[in-house]
Amino acid sequence: MYDVRSLKAEEFINDEEILDTLAYAEANKNNRELIEEILEKAAPKKTGKGVECAGLSHREASVLLACDIPELNEKMYSLAREIKEAFYGNRIVMFAPLYLSNYCVNQCVYCPYHIQNKEIPRKKLTQEEVRNEVIALQDMGHKRLAIESGEDPVNNPIEYILECIKTIYSIKHKNGEIRRVNVNIAATTVENYRKLHDAGIGTYILFQETYHKESYEKLHPAGPKHNYAYHTEAMDRAMEGGIDDVGLGVLFGLDKYKYEFAGLLMHAEHLEAVHGVGPHTISVPRIKRAADIDPNVFDNSIDDDIFAKIIACIRIAVPYTGMIISTRENEECRDRVLGLGVSQISGGSRTSVGGYAGYSAEERPHDTEQFDVSDQRSLDEVVKWLIDTGHIPSFCTACYREGRTGDRFMSLCKVGQIQNCCHPNALMTLQEFLEDYASPETKAAGEALIAREINKVTNPKVLERAIQNLKDIKNGKRDFRF
Repeated sequence: MYDVRSLKAEEFINDEEILDTLAYAEANKNNRELIEEILEKAAPKKTGKGVECAGLSHREASVLLACDIPELNEKMYSLAREIKEAFYGNRIVMFAPLYLSNYCVNQCVYCPYHIQNKEIPRKKLTQEEVRNEVIALQDMGHKRLAIESGEDPVNNPIEYILECIKTIYSIKHKNGEIRRVNVNIAATTVENYRKLHDAGIGTYILFQETYHKESYEKLHPAGPKHNYAYHTEAMDRAMEGGIDDVGLGVLFGLDKYKYEFAGLLMHAEHLEAVHGVGPHTISVPRIKRAADIDPNVFDNSIDDDIFAKIIACIRIAVPYTGMIISTRENEECRDRVLGLGVSQISGGSRTSVGGYAGYSAEERPHDTEQFDVSDQRSLDEVVKWLIDTGHIPSFCTACYREGRTGDRFMSLCKVGQIQNCCHPNALMTLQEFLEDYASPETKAAGEALIAREINKVTNPKVLERAIQNLKDIKNGKRDFRF
């Protein structure tokens, strides 16, 4: 039986409810009156507190995803852009993954790190190697990392992860520092989540991979990840352990996309119902080629049109969440979906263990890659591209460092007020990047962008202080935030 407030995976992600939802969506995919009502419900509305969006239920959003009426699909895309602008403006937060270890005891059939892969070299970073990787990332200009590791209680215990976090935060190289460490590791215990919280992590990220239980168990035939319930209930344990911000995601291509879409939204609804806070981020990776992994083996792949529609529908259904797209996607695809809802992207990424230190921007090791990187541009090139397309590349981590996490972040985000902090913070962190790391061409374009965008700060006191902070950054000072 479906119960959004249940703590049992098969009740808050209920197969019967998903199948009923998909049948309802299919029956109404040409119901113009219903679809227009849903779009009207989701539209941003001005209130005394700011701009608010009602969001959509998984059933309503599934109708939009199934919609077969071209002009209403275009209206849907326009609405997604409007919602993205209302809540996140034209800012795009930058981050990079840092792979710590590819030792893994699981047998996930879509991941080259699976234990049966005897061809891939196994590697685990020492703390000195972590330090070198972080310095290389800081020298690019990164301020926010997502650390990644295979699941192996012997080689990658929680103590190793915690030691790596401590090392990362300790490194201050020239003007560089990592100000936020997000963590993407296997499902674990409440006690271990408390340890991660106490270590000062940002967001805990865990991809469900697939919400279809039978498929999940086939795709994870052995290892601790085989346990569907333990994996699916991980976010509840994380929040019980004190972690305010959690990030959801599925690996599109493993099962049917409409099923995954409904399950993903049901998970978001569950977190909101039980904890009062939905997902801080939602990621939308697609399965990609990797060592001994052929994506063509999986017959549920989705094309770019469906991918864009999924992103638009997620933005409409869960207006407050940050949406992440990685370098799994190429430049053309990333350009297409930025305006539809994406608010965070990676840049200059390497998916190898030890993939940054000792390599130029053009070089990249492939022997330990988790997946092929489609967008291989440097961080400077990605920043320049964003500026040229009217976006503000943001290296801001202020909300996390000022305690605006969990319900405190959402209370501001859900009424569109978070932009009062994020907009000037984005400009100040971009100015830091321009001073310390940018090419001359990127610096010139970025300074012109800042000159235009600073006038959008409407609070006179904030504007005055932001202008002074930008001057101070040019004179060598760092780390200002609202």
